[in-house]
Amino acid sequence: MTVEERQAVMPQAVIDDQMIEAMNAKAGAQLRIDHSVNNEVASRIAVTKFAGGIGDINPLWTDTEHAAASPYGAPVAPPSFPIACFSGIQFGWPGLGSFHSMSHCTFERPVYWNDWVHAGMVYEGFDGPAESKFAGRTVTDKFTNTYRNQRDELIATIRWNVINFERGAASERKTSSAGSGKSQPELPHQWSEDELAEIEKQVLAEAPRGAEPRWWEDVAVGDPVDTLTKGPIGLTDEIAFVAGGGTPIPRLKAHAAALHDYQAHPAWAFRDPVTSAQEPIYSVHYNLQAARAMSVAFQYDVGFQRQCWQIHHLTHWAGDLAWIKECRAEYRKFVYLSDVIELKGEVAGTRVDDDGEHVVDLRTWAVNQRGETVMPGTAVIALPSREQAGSPAAERARRDP
Repeated sequence: MTVEERQAVMPQAVIDDQMIEAMNAKAGAQLRIDHSVNNEVASRIAVTKFAGGIGDINPLWTDTEHAAASPYGAPVAPPSFPIACFSGIQFGWPGLGSFHSMSHCTFERPVYWNDWVHAGMVYEGFDGPAESKFAGRTVTDKFTNTYRNQRDELIATIRWNVINFERGAASERKTSSAGSGKSQPELPHQWSEDELAEIEKQVLAEAPRGAEPRWWEDVAVGDPVDTLTKGPIGLTDEIAFVAGGGTPIPRLKAHAAALHDYQAHPAWAFRDPVTSAQEPIYSVHYNLQAARAMSVAFQYDVGFQRQCWQIHHLTHWAGDLAWIKECRAEYRKFVYLSDVIELKGEVAGTRVDDDGEHVVDLRTWAVNQRGETVMPGTAVIALPSREQAGSPAAERARRDP
């Protein structure tokens, strides 16, 4: 058998009454997450690595002089940084495949350099089973992550869903679809030199708004949100996100440290048929064999990585004086390595909310080079107003040393 013919195999199961009963009994449980906690301390290096891992060049996160002149008075982490401390764990439904499908984030206060971030996670239960065109029956898990600092102050809350599916049925339907004449994307996508030059020119021209205020009074319904571009997405983009703390279930390990984990938790890993090494399930994001075993044609991005892109898009447009109050995104279609993603949006409304802040409601979306919307979303952002002193960022700046 040639290298090209070798196929990775992951456990396969079907959803049955026993599995449903066992998962119903776990609803409401506070889960143990120690094995997947990464950056407990927002050190300079941790924040810088994470910002680099999501491609965010805003100096507010990394430049002490720029940050000292900001409303925060010192460097802070991107709002999405708690995801680099803890994102999620592999939980329940043995033998099923899974995809992160939605997140709803709310942000209460910034994370300063050297803050501690203490994470917690509750399993809220599931919806389903439901029939799926992709994979037979599915169930959708619901989780709530909370993040608190060393003062026990709430930093952020993330409510997120995971679709679990029957791998065997997904593989069969993938084979059936391939023989049905349905169009499949060419992977990896082939770019011309001229196209690549234009994409890179566009990326280099995209700069964060930074210290220049985006005044609430200057924003109108229908205004576009500045485009932010990601790609062509490569292997290092995925590794940088994982190494920056975005490791989904469990944290990144090697050699004996990994093998001990896999002995204790066999469902965390599979054997790569090319290298013979045991690899974590989450290597679907950078390992072709793993992706194919998950019934996906090519390596693809991390759900929480895409969420970080949306948050980056929002801070990029809003500027350093604003505050992202909440955002929501759904992850549709796969974002494959070699894809280019453009994050876009528009102002859907302006108002003064119940907190007395001047906010804008945004509709956001991300589109690939095939014209497919891969991440529709919404957001609420508090902007500085000429009618009020200070700014939303200043209101949340830490006052104590």
